[in-house]
Amino acid sequence: MRAHVYQTFRTSRIIPLFYHPDPETAWQVAAACYRGGAQVLEFTHRGVFAHEVFAELKKRARRNLPGLLIGAGSIQDAGTASLYINMGADFIITPLLREDVILTCNRRKVAVLPGVSTSSEIGRAEELGAEIVKIAPGEVLGPAFLKAHLGPCPWTEAMISGGVSTDAENLKSWFDAGAVCVGLGSKLILREVMDKQDWSGLEARVREVMSYEL
Repeated sequence: MRAHVYQTFRTSRIIPLFYHPDPETAWQVAAACYRGGAQVLEFTHRGVFAHEVFAELKKRARRNLPGLLIGAGSIQDAGTASLYINMGADFIITPLLREDVILTCNRRKVAVLPGVSTSSEIGRAEELGAEIVKIAPGEVLGPAFLKAHLGPCPWTEAMISGGVSTDAENLKSWFDAGAVCVGLGSKLILREVMDKQDWSGLEARVREVMSYEL
């Protein structure tokens, strides 16, 4: 299962991520992204009772969106990681290099993408068994950082998050630098789209980004 999750990150390349406190809105976002071609979705743990929204979303998706992987992001401690794992999270993503979270996921054989921002942190995450690391914030570090790191460490596989845009040129710059995949949040799933409940518009937007030649 864990190997399948990592491979799906590699083949999907574009990973939508979002948070919303309303379970029905969260469901509509996930369904629109799925119809648009998304195979992986990150639900970020950012609000009170976020785990309850996730649990409802995961159960509903399991019945109605076959093959869609849904995991939890912004996880900063082992207890929260365990909570989401027990609710069926397919993967865990952290904003920081949290060794306790990595070890918890390894113990449960759940895919984990630890957040890193230096070459030393990348190396430590890989020593702990991370297959893919999350480099963030992308807008600060830039593609040049990834390219420079891969020079002496070509085995690193990285997801880029934070400030990545839906502009084809921006996305291409990351993949040309060696990124495995990118996380797209508010620049893909616009707040106004959720406010207006324009689910067909979101589906079309996701499909367009997924169709880029990168």
